[in-house]
Amino acid sequence: MTPSPLSVATSALSRLVKEESSYHKELEQQQASVTKLEQSSGDENKEYMIRQERKGIEETKKLFPELKSKIKAAMDNLEDQLEANKTTEKDASTEEVTKAKEAISQAKISYREIA
Repeated sequence: MTPSPLSVATSALSRLVKEESSYHKELEQQQASVTKLEQSSGDENKEYMIRQERKGIEETKKLFPELKSKIKAAMDNLEDQLEANKTTEKDASTEEVTKAKEAISQAKISYREIA
């Protein structure tokens, strides 16, 4: 059995939210690494390592605007799928509808965090 359009849209949105969360964790780790490097002493490559980590931080930060627009598009698509499911009375299960609504609420939280 092929997945319903509602299920596909829900999965796409959930994947993007997980991706956003992953980038936030990566950013935190990079910032912690810079702090640790700044506090360390005696390493001859320290300045180079700090520059590289800061470059990584900037690259990670550059991903957020595009990711935000993807989350917004996926959220709009899922809301459209939910509305289409209501009006056409397709056979989407209650479980699918619940998962879709949960994905939308998670996406809204994520969307605000990016802003």
